[in-house]
Amino acid sequence: MTGTDQVGGPTKGRIAVVGVAESDLGKVTDGLTPLDLAAQAAGAALAEAGLTKDDVDGLFSASSYHPNATLEVGEYLGIRPRYSDGSSIGGSSFVSHLLHAAAAIEAGMCEVALIAYGSTQRSDGGRLITPSRPMPYEAPYHPRFPVSMYALAASRHMYEYGTTREQLAEVAVAAREWARLNPKAFLRDPLTVEDVLASRMVSSPLTVRDCCLVTDGGGAVVVTSAERARDLRGDPIYLLGGGEAHHHRNISQMPDLTVTAAVDSGSRAFAAAGLLPEDVDVVQLYDAFTVNVLLFLEDLGFCEKGEGGAFVSGGRIAPGGELPVNTNGGGLSYCHPGMYGIFVVIEAVRQLRGEGGDRQVAGAQVALAHGNGGVLSSQVTALLGTAAALG
Repeated sequence: MTGTDQVGGPTKGRIAVVGVAESDLGKVTDGLTPLDLAAQAAGAALAEAGLTKDDVDGLFSASSYHPNATLEVGEYLGIRPRYSDGSSIGGSSFVSHLLHAAAAIEAGMCEVALIAYGSTQRSDGGRLITPSRPMPYEAPYHPRFPVSMYALAASRHMYEYGTTREQLAEVAVAAREWARLNPKAFLRDPLTVEDVLASRMVSSPLTVRDCCLVTDGGGAVVVTSAERARDLRGDPIYLLGGGEAHHHRNISQMPDLTVTAAVDSGSRAFAAAGLLPEDVDVVQLYDAFTVNVLLFLEDLGFCEKGEGGAFVSGGRIAPGGELPVNTNGGGLSYCHPGMYGIFVVIEAVRQLRGEGGDRQVAGAQVALAHGNGGVLSSQVTALLGTAAALG
């Protein structure tokens, strides 16, 4: 990584994603474990690339179940990596791992990197598996972790910019419209703004339909050099640029509840790629809650600060809209197994390969994948593109 925490310059177009896959999703039966799901996804992603576990010499993972995630995954899969990264910054970890894998490959520390994740959060009773807890001076207020923290951000955005509940609900409705085109999505029933507003309140102003799903699931991404990718199966998708940032850990320490560190991660990614928001064809955002999408669209430069509510209105981010966002249905309707970041990369790659089926965005050449961790804490942005996007 450079001193500005961005991937780009010499790296642009020199690192490729060559395989992506999910495990079983939804509610998993037969006593499968998080490692089983990570292994399912890893095997499928490697097969898609025409590789085996014996080709993997770089291993990346994060898990709320296993503090030593790469040790657990490596043992389970029988992989003995020469480069290992189990760093965790919450749900954005896997987008971060993509950038770290690129840096490791460029440095010659590994040649084929596997990023893997699995969770059985729904089968475990729907309880969020996390080591995180409110700080001692937040705990007396008995927040519902993490939804109350995001509700604070939503309330502040509504107060400061006039954002409405209906505008937040538009995010959930758009996600459901995309999910209805995705046979793997957990929820595919019709959803209206009125349905969102009438659903059970969880932490004001967020109702249950403003909140992400609770599912089981896993995912995997295989990364290598563009040179190695030429000899592999399928179309490589290239890393154009990336950036990561964090400004706080606990919500009470967030400098401004309406501005996230995506301002920095996004600007670094765009600078590294030599692109602007208007160059992006499809956007995959970590939508743990509806307010996330408004904040990230603003902070990543797709609209001005405070204009997110108006921007998403009228179906602009839904199928047929001006800016396709979360084309798999996102964490709100597709899946959300504890940490969602790996799935923004998977869907970005599938859209760029033209593998979206009924939800495919025609002519997509550049995709943005953005991960969020903690309580709007860590932010990681990656720009991916086809060979045509390399110019």
